[in-house]
Amino acid sequence: QVQLVESGGGLVQPGGSLRLSCVASGIAFSSEGMSWYRQYPGKERELVAVINTFGHSTYYADSVKGRFTISRDNAKNTMYLQMDSLQNADTAVYYCSIRTDWGQGTQVTVSS
Repeated sequence: QVQLVESGGGLVQPGGSLRLSCVASGIAFSSEGMSWYRQYPGKERELVAVINTFGHSTYYADSVKGRFTISRDNAKNTMYLQMDSLQNADTAVYYCSIRTDWGQGTQVTVSS
């Protein structure tokens, strides 16, 4: 029974930072690649970042390169997304994903 729980979202001003976390259970965490997605209202979910099993290989969408950093701590079954220099366009619901499983999402709102 797989569970993914995101946390760390909130309201921040433009230029601010947030750190999202995703805690996984019911899955062999260390053997799986993981990813972060985000979804704008009325739009389809889009890929933000991907990390392989031990964090040695990553992928970022062009829109977040240089600002977001994906990482993982296999001992804690946790994946992170450090978001710096946040922009209004980063406002969305952020989801973590392993295989075909998804968390419930955490809201990030960037506004002055």
